[in-house]
Amino acid sequence: MTFTSSDFKRNEACGLDLGWINQIRVNRAAADRRGASLANRRTVKKEYQAAWLVKAIQVIDLTTLGGDDTPGRVERLCMKAMRPLRADLMEALGITELSTGAVCVYHEMIAPAVRVLNGRLPIAAVSTGFPAGLTSMETKLREIELSVAAGATEIDIVITRQHVLTGNWQTLYDEMLAYRKACGEAHIKAILATGDLLTLENVAKASWVCMMAGADFIKTSTGKEGVNATIPVALTMVRTIREYHEQTGFMVGFKPAGGVSSAKSALQYLTLMKEELGNAWLQPHLFRIGASSLLTDIERQLEHYVTGQYSANHRHAQP
Repeated sequence: MTFTSSDFKRNEACGLDLGWINQIRVNRAAADRRGASLANRRTVKKEYQAAWLVKAIQVIDLTTLGGDDTPGRVERLCMKAMRPLRADLMEALGITELSTGAVCVYHEMIAPAVRVLNGRLPIAAVSTGFPAGLTSMETKLREIELSVAAGATEIDIVITRQHVLTGNWQTLYDEMLAYRKACGEAHIKAILATGDLLTLENVAKASWVCMMAGADFIKTSTGKEGVNATIPVALTMVRTIREYHEQTGFMVGFKPAGGVSSAKSALQYLTLMKEELGNAWLQPHLFRIGASSLLTDIERQLEHYVTGQYSANHRHAQP
């Protein structure tokens, strides 16, 4: 069946099925082989690659999450998000309108983002004690509420990893359910911090629990773990999304984040989404790539396609 964005409806929480969670198994060797096949295959070339790279721009959550963030930096980020390619490249590619999928910032940087974007792009705010998620539950819920009130239309929460590592699925479900309620109309992305979860089975189980509790997206990483997004982890997560859709009818989004910094890696994730979930998931409301430096490399690759020459990074405006 083919879906369009008009068919999309937000994921709704369903009951936690511990019987289903406890029977989940993941074949690590098979996941690694599938990941290697994506990494080693010949990629699309020429005008097809250019088209795919433009698609990659459309699904980027253009991100700045530094302790040295300033309103000026966020304002530049937002301007870049609304105009991610230079005018000459846009003209050469025959593109009249293009933007990233969203911008992603800390709570304190929502206000400057709102001033610049003025509703033209979604604003995602990281929340719930990002990146460790070890503040009190009362603080986490209040943080979500304050970010939504400040203008965030998407909230990227971090789960409490100890619930996964100890198999405390009911508590994880209840936590996620509370986050979903606090978000109200804002869409919620559940960051699993997969580099901390030790096994692909834990990744799969955490994905299922968060989706059962109403997550609109499941996201790999905060970008602050020792290991962030990887293809085997992404494969595991998108297959849980496919199974969840088959069982419930709800389409949950996927967001790899952390370490996705090259055009080649973006193409690998686009290919994974197309092959595992289909074209319906290649839209910003169901697929995002969390990144900061990725856009610069994509712009360099597109300039090479247009001119036949690579340019230095410093020739491209940095977000």
